[in-house]
Amino acid sequence: MQTQAIQSTSVHHKKKIRWSTFFRYVLLTVIAFLMLYPIIWLLGASFKSNAEIFSSIGFWPKHFKFDAYVNGWKTGTEFTFGTYFINSFKIVIPKVIFTLISCSLTAYGFARFEFPYKNVLFGFVIATLFLPAVVTRIPMYILWKNLDLLDTYVPLIANTIFAQEPFFVFMMVQFMRGIPREYDEAAIIDGCNSFQVLIKILLPILKPALVNVTLFQFLWSINDFLTPLIYISSVEKYPISIALKMAMDTSGGVTPWNQIIAMSIIGLLPSIILFFLGSKQFMDGIQAGGIKG
Repeated sequence: MQTQAIQSTSVHHKKKIRWSTFFRYVLLTVIAFLMLYPIIWLLGASFKSNAEIFSSIGFWPKHFKFDAYVNGWKTGTEFTFGTYFINSFKIVIPKVIFTLISCSLTAYGFARFEFPYKNVLFGFVIATLFLPAVVTRIPMYILWKNLDLLDTYVPLIANTIFAQEPFFVFMMVQFMRGIPREYDEAAIIDGCNSFQVLIKILLPILKPALVNVTLFQFLWSINDFLTPLIYISSVEKYPISIALKMAMDTSGGVTPWNQIIAMSIIGLLPSIILFFLGSKQFMDGIQAGGIKG
């Protein structure tokens, strides 16, 4: 009798767990759908006609049209959208590479070496996190103008050579402080110098942090609109962000929203692909506690 009661309780408990799991998955699915709905609507709208976008709230088009992708790619200028894609990569790829190199070296110095006024200097670096970008905008513009480097990509890239992003320096320092110094000492005993310790020992361990830096810098740079707008004046040098804004400025009075949405979808693809390629390392970096503000 007691055994039957225990079995009945066990079966009831299992049913309760199954129903709880079922409702949890249903709830998560609904929330995920609501959060992804703008992206799904955007994807559907790229296949609609310009009139249908504003006449229907649903995301499924009545008739699939690829005209928006074809005409949007041609753009209203003498250059195709491919030119603007290439221009964006001319800015983004050097920025990511220089950021990885400069921030790693700067963080290595602060995390592993002792020198006069180290804490004060590190405090200055962190303090620049709170400096509004607008404060330096006019002086930097005058500097690049005096150097006759306006309408080039140099003003957009050069700052990253000098570890200009304090957030990344801070993040890398936090990661390096979590690595035991015994690793460095063992490598030095084996004959490594300081540079080899960084390259052969620390950077492989810092892979999640490096992926985080790559992802953040890539996303911030490819979506940046204001900085290229200030320094770039030639249409053939425009990146994607300005090209999309330029497509909205039509003199005919009709904005081709379906073409703009279609090109926005294409513009999102590099960021989405890069995120999924580095998603495992990105999550490892978050779990390691490297990003704590």
